[in-house]
Amino acid sequence: MTIPNRLTILRLILTLVFVATRESFFAGSDTIAALAFALAVLSDYLDGMLARRWKCETDFGRLMDPLADKVLIAAALVCLVWSHDIPSWAAVVLIARDFLITGLRQLALSHGIVLSADPAGKTKTASQMIMIGFFLLRDAMQEWLMPEAAPHLASTLSTIGQVLVYASVILSIHSGWHYTRTHWSVVVRSGSEK
Repeated sequence: MTIPNRLTILRLILTLVFVATRESFFAGSDTIAALAFALAVLSDYLDGMLARRWKCETDFGRLMDPLADKVLIAAALVCLVWSHDIPSWAAVVLIARDFLITGLRQLALSHGIVLSADPAGKTKTASQMIMIGFFLLRDAMQEWLMPEAAPHLASTLSTIGQVLVYASVILSIHSGWHYTRTHWSVVVRSGSEK
């Protein structure tokens, strides 16, 4: 098995570690969860870069790499809903958009067409990573700050968090609409075939 594929598997394992520690309440659990998420994001960057550089892209990687990404993001969004950091409707929009685009790519693949990610989609992904990272870092920092310092920051951090949530939702809807409109011919072709 190639190193990029091992990194993909590592990302799935780190997702489990992230969820387990995020939902635990022992000392330092939020810090460990934030570190697990950061390492998972780093593994995502490394496996793609190494696969391209070493020209060792595999069918396993093409299937599992985007799947591992979606599992990581969906798990993080569910955890943030559970902790009341983001509203459930926002998580539903973000997760549903990814499922719809994945379905569109599968339709295209059934016609022998490979649809690659576009700049709007990459911007959407970056905004989600920043949003999730913000909440995780905030909680990790609260484990290390003096308790009396937290109330002074609470209002500001809450405002920043909500801005990041809405920015992620808007970018997600925009990129999903743009991607679907660009490749709508694939949907039309699939619907008209007998």
